[in-house]
Amino acid sequence: MPLVSVVIPSYNHEKFVSQAIESVLGQDFDDLELIIVDDASTDTSRQIIQKYAVEDTRVRVILHETNNGVAKTINDGIAIAQGKFLAVTASDDVWMKDKLSKQLAVLESDEDQIVWTEAEIIDESGRPVGSTFSEFWSTAVAKQTGDIFHDLLGRWEALIPSTLLYKRANLGGIRYDESLKYANDYKLNLELAAKYAFYYIPEPLTQYRIHESNLCGIGGFQGEAKRINCQEDVIVLEYALSQWHDRMSAKAKATALMRLAPRYYQLGQSRKALMCYCRAFVYDPFRRSNLQYPRRFLQFTRDVLRRGTLERT
Repeated sequence: MPLVSVVIPSYNHEKFVSQAIESVLGQDFDDLELIIVDDASTDTSRQIIQKYAVEDTRVRVILHETNNGVAKTINDGIAIAQGKFLAVTASDDVWMKDKLSKQLAVLESDEDQIVWTEAEIIDESGRPVGSTFSEFWSTAVAKQTGDIFHDLLGRWEALIPSTLLYKRANLGGIRYDESLKYANDYKLNLELAAKYAFYYIPEPLTQYRIHESNLCGIGGFQGEAKRINCQEDVIVLEYALSQWHDRMSAKAKATALMRLAPRYYQLGQSRKALMCYCRAFVYDPFRRSNLQYPRRFLQFTRDVLRRGTLERT
């Protein structure tokens, strides 16, 4: 049984997948297996992946006949994983050669931690752009070690999916939600954070690639993708408020509700947006954002009143 199982979900990343694979196989220890699950790529990704499987016995391959989405793709890899510890990395990201060994050193003191690291941003050609993931997403103030559950409710982008390493058995029944297209990482991270402490290594041990074919693209979600992402944020946050209501502090509930309010508003559900804002105020009346965004509150109120008037006429 290998010490670490690494899962790479692959889809149409022929330009990047070789570098991703080699960065895993080139770690400074050999006790690992690499499971690559290709989700019916239409480019040459499959041929590239199969070449590595022939050359290295640590590589195992699953080839989907139809496209199933990234959550199902990762779950299929997890289903056959045999390692004591589990990591998932994207087929366009790159690991430093000592990433896993430095994370395993942390896990020696407490195997139940979820260990994650900083990441360096690279462009399509693999050149560093001069910032880290935290700087790029302005998440440096987010809590990074210990019980980060409450912090994640307000800062979904704080965690870098390709950096996590944790004990596979600690997943239990937790899996990537296959009904979600974009927010499956966020939901899984919340599930883990609700049960386990996190440990952050500030050294960039992963390179996170920004390019046009990222799910969110260089400029963020646009058009229909933006609407779906907004809907999925609502689903996950409402799930969190329902699932962990008893363990959430008043401040944490206010944080979740303040994230829900603008998302409901963007989806045209102004009444729900206003209710979320009001509930957040009740839970945490002296929250700074209550003073920072009075204009948004007034806009919510005007929309609700206008909509109510239209419904009566």
